[in-house]
Amino acid sequence: MATSPSVGDGAHRSNLFGRTALILITVLLVLLGLCVGGLWATRGAMANFAFLRTRRAAAEQSLVNLGPWQTVQTLAQLAVTAEEKEYARDAERLADHEVDQAFAAALRKADLQERHKVLTGHALALSQRVAQLQQEIAEDQAKVARLKGAGTGAAGPVGTAKNVASLAATGDSLKVAEAQLGLDKDELTDAQRDLDRATGNLSVRIQGELAGHEASMRKYDSEQQQDDGVTAVVSAKRHLTLYERLTAWFNQRGRYASVEQAGAEALSDVGRITAEHNALEARENAVTAAGSGGATLAEIQDSSTERQILSIDDDRIQTDKQLASVYEKWGAQLQLQHQILLHLILQSLEAILFIALGMIGCDALVRRLTEHPSVDRRQAHTLRTILRVVVQVVGILLIGLLVFGPPHQTGTIIGLATAALTISLQDYILAFLGWFMLVGRNGIRVGDMVEIDGVCGEVLEVGLMSTTLLETTGMAEKGEPTGRQVSLLNSFAIRGQYFNFSSDGQWMWDEITVSVPADENIYDIAKSVEDLAREETKESARLAEAEWKQRAHSTRLTGMSAAPVVMLRPTVPVVDIATGIDIQVRYVTRAVGRFEMRDRLYRHVIKLLQDANVAKGLPQERVSVDHVAS
Repeated sequence: MATSPSVGDGAHRSNLFGRTALILITVLLVLLGLCVGGLWATRGAMANFAFLRTRRAAAEQSLVNLGPWQTVQTLAQLAVTAEEKEYARDAERLADHEVDQAFAAALRKADLQERHKVLTGHALALSQRVAQLQQEIAEDQAKVARLKGAGTGAAGPVGTAKNVASLAATGDSLKVAEAQLGLDKDELTDAQRDLDRATGNLSVRIQGELAGHEASMRKYDSEQQQDDGVTAVVSAKRHLTLYERLTAWFNQRGRYASVEQAGAEALSDVGRITAEHNALEARENAVTAAGSGGATLAEIQDSSTERQILSIDDDRIQTDKQLASVYEKWGAQLQLQHQILLHLILQSLEAILFIALGMIGCDALVRRLTEHPSVDRRQAHTLRTILRVVVQVVGILLIGLLVFGPPHQTGTIIGLATAALTISLQDYILAFLGWFMLVGRNGIRVGDMVEIDGVCGEVLEVGLMSTTLLETTGMAEKGEPTGRQVSLLNSFAIRGQYFNFSSDGQWMWDEITVSVPADENIYDIAKSVEDLAREETKESARLAEAEWKQRAHSTRLTGMSAAPVVMLRPTVPVVDIATGIDIQVRYVTRAVGRFEMRDRLYRHVIKLLQDANVAKGLPQERVSVDHVAS
């Protein structure tokens, strides 16, 4: 009954994609979609991470905005070409100046804020203590100066006892006064710190941040190495492979996005400082207009400080504008380098396309050449296959060199390639090694009758890689040629087993079975058959026993007999055939002459039984003969 194609196709698809496989594929596709969506949602995180981190750190941990310097410090490490490094140095100089001016403005704002504070309670007491200590220090300094002057005036031209005593007393008083001056200064320092802490004076924190920034600047300058790099064109030409050019191209895209964002941050700082400047200037103008009739000393001092802050803000605005201009030029340089790399990438793609077209042309040329009518069809097919594989391998290798370049770890690659070839070609390696075993003392020769992996036949050729047999029927049969040639890899000599029935010592047990009716004189017939077999195989048994004794290494094999063995067993009942007795005769014979020995035994046994039946007047069909070889 014919099978419907649709049913067969459905069964095939069911085998390829079962229920479990479909569920697994669905889950993997869902997870892949979630990953793609997450990547799209966070696509800008890597590009902005460095600047967001520096800005956030500047806003949370510092009273003064260090963002311009931290941004330049990060971008300077990404500069590659000489042009980029030059722009990075300009940006570092401007950013350092901008941060210094920011510290100056912050100190003045903190000082201005400190003047207008109204102290109460504990802060007021600390302020009075500071003023008292300052007065005491002034008195101590005057006393020390007076004592030093007194000691100088007490010294006369003659060192009398009175002058010596006066100098000693003055020296002791001077030491006491200097010690008291140092103690008062220490108390003033402690009291000033307590007052700053109580009033929240920002000047101290700003001074600390300024000292830390200057220390980090000195460390940064000491670690910097003067490296001007190479020009953009030379740097781009160093990327020889398509992979390196694509990697550099994407790196430039990342640097351009970072530089563009840094420029935007600089312009944002310009807007912020401008707004602060305008607000402060408007307030100052209003205060000046209100107090045009006369101003106190404190108001004049505040106005002077605010004018200094306005001047600093003007300088910061100008510096940030210059910094934004440097970033703009840096971005333009990156765009130019981007075009250079794009040109080189197109060159690589052009070469790859040229190689691909060459592969197609060579393939067409190979087909044209192998279609010549004078070439044998099988040879043409083999030649075409080999040439096409060679063309494809060469083309792929050339494309691989253009994309990835020559391998750098040559020794490692050779080792890995050797290991891969050893694994993939292990059958051929074992076949080559097996050839040495086959041509050895216990191997096989052309013309031998062998059995290899269940295939029987006569050896036609023993090559380096394979052995060719003219296939015959099994060893238990007549051994007639089937007309087929079988080629086997020589690896069977190492990994498998083979039997050679043509070499010396190839003895085998063969067997024939004689079926007689149960009413016959079984034991007389069996004794006659055994005598017949013993007589026919006497010489073979003697030679086999001699060889076994010579080659055996155990007493069990040494005492083994090669005499024929006769066994009796009931015949299996078959429909319409009476139950009889099977007489099995096992005997030793050489594998090469097993068929001749079997034929002789057949003739003698049949003649023996026919003679017995004729003597009794019985039909000859009552006897059957069979054989088994082992």
